Amino acid sequence: MSSAGTSGPSSGDTTGSGNGTPERAGNRPPRGGRAGTPDLGGRRTSADDRGAGVGSPDRSGSGAADGSGTGSDAVAAADAERVARRDDAVRAAVEQGLLTPEQPVVALLDVPGIRASAAALRAAFDTVTAPGTPVLHAFAVKAAPLVPVLRLLADEGVGAEVASPGELSLARAAGVSPDRTVLDSPAKTPAELREALAVGIAVNADNPQELDRIDAMVRSAPTRSPIGLRVNPQVGGGSIGALSTATATSKFGVALRDEGARAWILRAYADRPWLTRLHAHSGSQGMPLSLMAQGVAETYALAEEINRHVGRRQVDTIDMGGGLPVNFGSDATAPTYAQYARLLAEVVPGLFDGRYGLVTEFGRSLLAKHGTVLARVEYAKSAGGRAIAVTHAGVQVAARTVYAPAAWPLRIAAYDAKGRPKSGPDVVQDVAGPACFAGDLLAEGRALPLLEQGDHAAALDTGAYYFAHHYAYNSLARPGIYGFVPDGDRGTGGVRFAVVREPQTLEEIVAESGGAHGTSLTSL
Repeated sequence: MSSAGTSGPSSGDTTGSGNGTPERAGNRPPRGGRAGTPDLGGRRTSADDRGAGVGSPDRSGSGAADGSGTGSDAVAAADAERVARRDDAVRAAVEQGLLTPEQPVVALLDVPGIRASAAALRAAFDTVTAPGTPVLHAFAVKAAPLVPVLRLLADEGVGAEVASPGELSLARAAGVSPDRTVLDSPAKTPAELREALAVGIAVNADNPQELDRIDAMVRSAPTRSPIGLRVNPQVGGGSIGALSTATATSKFGVALRDEGARAWILRAYADRPWLTRLHAHSGSQGMPLSLMAQGVAETYALAEEINRHVGRRQVDTIDMGGGLPVNFGSDATAPTYAQYARLLAEVVPGLFDGRYGLVTEFGRSLLAKHGTVLARVEYAKSAGGRAIAVTHAGVQVAARTVYAPAAWPLRIAAYDAKGRPKSGPDVVQDVAGPACFAGDLLAEGRALPLLEQGDHAAALDTGAYYFAHHYAYNSLARPGIYGFVPDGDRGTGGVRFAVVREPQTLEEIVAESGGAHGTSLTSL
């Protein structure tokens, strides 16, 4: 649960040793002095709660949900503070010139909110885990491949889960150490594997052929890397098939229920004493918590079976993946890390008794609620009796929403020309992007205060998988990304910004598009 001002202790580190046994690191001291924001002040956010349950929280394990022992009132207050910070940041972005007619779209990241989410994650698992258990929370870099974000999370005790050489390079640039890095990918090259094993990065092999590759590398050069195997527990899928990774035919891991698979896994561990981890990840958005917990339970049961089969505690760490769904239907943070951790403790109590080190790989849930895409309304028009606000935010920052709006609906908040929350009667309208195709819509038929020329439309809950994953349709420029913190009393409207990523220039677009090789084809 994202709870502003929460400052729980960090769980211990899960680091590599020669045989994959996790070392026990001391707890980080709690951070202090986080800036907060007082009252919400009656702010109304216009929203569309459609989404066929995609944004709806799973009710498993509901209750007091911030992971630090406080009740639902404190949780609601923290969400209200986050909304107030967002409103202040939107107004300040307009007042300070981050958003102008020349720069008509920007992305904003709530730094106190991100810190609070990381603290809530640590606190949730600390609450259910035996003292001294090594725990590594590794952020799924694919959710926000931005070096300053990775550095911020590292400062909060969160490592990195990487799935490509590019993501590994970003983690390194952010200062994430190899012993706090996990390499997962279904298509690792020999070069990727050699590099990871040389520096001590944890590796989860995806399939028997990859394990054969690692065999040869381990024989030729000793490694400090903890090495595991990814399995697919085949527990089923959620409401978004593309994000369900534990179906019968998922491309990830060794399919646990396929004929002969379990026996092969037992032999693989018996033949490789250095194979000390077990990894599974059942899916993310659209997955009910109960199904996620079932996937973890299947993985735990397999670890127990492997250890019985080999006659020793060979599997010493379980990597349970991430995938906590995000509520895109309202400002409430639900489900929460605390709910999920409590559910796991009920379903798989042995997971937390201290016999296994733990690794998590959360991504979207750490960032989504703390990001906003803010776009200037360039024109306001109508067609067929429908009002249309034409903005500069569309498919280039929200490809999933544009191409799959039923699965990925976004809430839109209306702000006036000065960046203040807009009031007035709701009007059914479309919020359109700038790309040259009819489907480039952030929202269709949405009831909002009427957006007029010069106003601003804010796409909410976009901190993960949105503005950091640019789609260069129409050669539209990547927007600038800015982190923000409150600066002074809320009554003064003080907000301080820091650059996360500069806006892309036209010169950079030309360079990326082969500008240096303009005559290469005509000279053939």
